[in-house]
Amino acid sequence: MVSTNSLAALGLIFNALVWGLSWWPLRELQALGVHPLWATAFVFGVAWLGLQLTGRVPWPQLLRDPWMWCLMLAAGLTNAGFNWAVTTGDVVRVVLLFYVMPAWSVGLSWLLLREVPSWADVSRLVLAMVGVVVVLKEPGVAWPIPQNLADWLGLGAGFCFALTNITLRKLRDAPDRARVSAMFVGGAASALVLALVMSLQLFSSTPVSTDTAPNSVPWPPALDAAWLGYVVALAVLFWLSNQALQLGATRLPPHITALLMLTEVVFASVSSVWLGAAEWSTHTWVGASLIVVASVWAAGGTRSKAGA
Repeated sequence: MVSTNSLAALGLIFNALVWGLSWWPLRELQALGVHPLWATAFVFGVAWLGLQLTGRVPWPQLLRDPWMWCLMLAAGLTNAGFNWAVTTGDVVRVVLLFYVMPAWSVGLSWLLLREVPSWADVSRLVLAMVGVVVVLKEPGVAWPIPQNLADWLGLGAGFCFALTNITLRKLRDAPDRARVSAMFVGGAASALVLALVMSLQLFSSTPVSTDTAPNSVPWPPALDAAWLGYVVALAVLFWLSNQALQLGATRLPPHITALLMLTEVVFASVSSVWLGAAEWSTHTWVGASLIVVASVWAAGGTRSKAGA
């Protein structure tokens, strides 16, 4: 019989699979004229409407609990930043910068949850981070220091995702529907606010042309079945992945969650190479292998703690 911790670990890996492949439909949406910020707002808006239709959203709890506000903000900025980064930047590099996240997670769990990491936790973290550095340190490629907007977005989204996992752990006794609602409301609201601010150019003194400024945010195109289909499909997949994240992040320590989610690096790398968006190298193989070993080791360590 499969243990609860094993199911939690599988849930986190499924969540990583969905997010590791999400770059492709987001790029398809951009090709149809839908910027990733608008796409994120629409996707999470559809998911939120689905929640409204299937049951009551617990607004009083969302609005009076400061940790729920933290979850809304952290999850929203994670989604907006990551989706924008993988759509406009190098997929593998963005995902790897995103997965500096375990370092954030260990520090935040120590600071906010008073969970002091063990030497085994630190060892797994070091092994995973070595894998990230090996992949990034290709011949002629700079060390993993943000070089452009996509790099900064990937790094910032990783910090926000670590905070999301910490907050989910803090809210593990809250109703599942409250946590899910907070994440979808945050995902839609954060992306919508950012999209409106940048589309209206509220902080720009001069108009910005989308032809000369690839990071500007154009208004979305007219409603069309071609891009609405992608939005609905992504909304369903993100809802399922959110359920899987809830299962894993509320039952496993944040540093274990962070390491298991590193499998997203492998999913994103393989899919981007397969579809011609990146190329494999010896460094990539070696680094990805170290990341997988660290993730498997993390799952094994979780089972050992459960049986102790």
